[in-house]
Amino acid sequence: MMKLLIVDDEPIEREGMQAILQKSFPEYSFYQAKNGKQAIELADSIRPDLVLMDIMMPGMNGLEAIEKIKETNSSTKFVMVTAFDMFDYARKAIKLGVKDYLLKPSKVTEIVSTVGKVLEECRVEKEAEASSRLANEMWQKTLTLAETDIVTQLLFDHVHEVHIDLLVEMLDTPSTQEKFVVVILLPEGAEHLYVDIKQKVRQTTNAWVGALYGRQLPIIVFRNPDQTFRAQAIAFSKEILSLNKENIGMDWFIGIGQVYGELSEIRQSYQEALIATMDPTLVVKYRFYSEVQAITVETDYQVIRQREQLYFEQLRLGDWESIRLFVLDMIQQHEKKGNALIYTQQRVLELLWIAHRVMNELGIDSEVPVFPLQALEYRQLRLETTRLLDRMQTVYKSYFERMEVDKIQQIKQFIYDNSHKDISLDILAQKVDLSPIYISKMFKEKLGINYIDFLTECRIGKAKKLLNNSERSLKEITFEIGYHDPNYFSKVFKKMCGISPKEYRKTMLSKKIEF
Repeated sequence: MMKLLIVDDEPIEREGMQAILQKSFPEYSFYQAKNGKQAIELADSIRPDLVLMDIMMPGMNGLEAIEKIKETNSSTKFVMVTAFDMFDYARKAIKLGVKDYLLKPSKVTEIVSTVGKVLEECRVEKEAEASSRLANEMWQKTLTLAETDIVTQLLFDHVHEVHIDLLVEMLDTPSTQEKFVVVILLPEGAEHLYVDIKQKVRQTTNAWVGALYGRQLPIIVFRNPDQTFRAQAIAFSKEILSLNKENIGMDWFIGIGQVYGELSEIRQSYQEALIATMDPTLVVKYRFYSEVQAITVETDYQVIRQREQLYFEQLRLGDWESIRLFVLDMIQQHEKKGNALIYTQQRVLELLWIAHRVMNELGIDSEVPVFPLQALEYRQLRLETTRLLDRMQTVYKSYFERMEVDKIQQIKQFIYDNSHKDISLDILAQKVDLSPIYISKMFKEKLGINYIDFLTECRIGKAKKLLNNSERSLKEITFEIGYHDPNYFSKVFKKMCGISPKEYRKTMLSKKIEF
């Protein structure tokens, strides 16, 4: 509801003006002030859309009052009311942005027409402001979804280079900057702290926050060139852990991966950060992956990295035969080197914990693998390890056997029907009751693409149909298919189709003419 303030030192003038306007504009709110000082105070509290200001008043004149009101209410509009048609006042009023003026006395039709014109201008501006605010809110929501999707794709998926470039461009973050992954391991029941953690990250550093999977929250942190990597990571970890002080009894832990330059390498940093969380009982509640390596008897660092990366891929693909061979081969290598049995058992347990974490990411509930006792010989260690692996494999296969064969079709149909909306992996997961990671895995295995590729194909397909209608503007089509920025839509369309939307429309229209 718009607000009108009538300022005049004569009560009869104020009442008369309000009576005229209230009859023509009954839906608006009206206020009165008897002098300039009172008008300034009232304007600060009600923030009027329009002020009808008498110029000649005792004490502070109308122009002085307008100048003061505009200092704190820049969007307020003014109509000058005066008994004198004075050029000097009019010139100053124009400088102050006064929209129009009324001479005393004025005809009712003239008053209604002048005020109505300014009120219509106010209404148009308010609608434009509301539309802009809504568009900005939608854009911010899109950026949030894009951020979590980027992290999910980089850490858990095989991404399409085109879409990652476009998503990174949306977030306005230099992807060439060095980066590392931090994994926050939260206790059970701490999911409600996700928003607080994200807000703390925003206040602390430049980073992309992923989605919360099970108990772990992955974050891609961009290197600050003004600090050493270690100083930055420790300061960041302490800021995050400071939230734990407000949640007594909750045991947090943070794992920190190594620094990498390319986005294609960031998955390695995630795996390292995950390994660094393997022992959350440490007194200091954060650990660098480099510190895990420091206590390792093996010395061939490159071999260790390659083997760990292979192990992660086998887990995500459910290749349990290869997993079994990998773990048992590691036991054999330690035995050949004469490593202490207790050390080898600890290394095996770390690998089993990683398998447990990955299963949790996929939405599979399983018991934390533990050895019932300390092995007395390597043969016993192999038997116990095999037993634990068999149990985990059984749970894994049982989970996927329960999955309905039409899940992928449900997902495809949901994306097609809702491609004009902001659809994230989390939204898909809630719709079909699967984990985001498993959905990503299904898309790669069943369709050979990731879900965002399929979403983009649906949107571009619909855009092509709409472009055949010459009456539809590019902006209308952009919003209708689910994008919020025509420039971004044009870039996606050109990368997918090889030509811009305008060129595509021109080609289609020329074919119609020829036909």
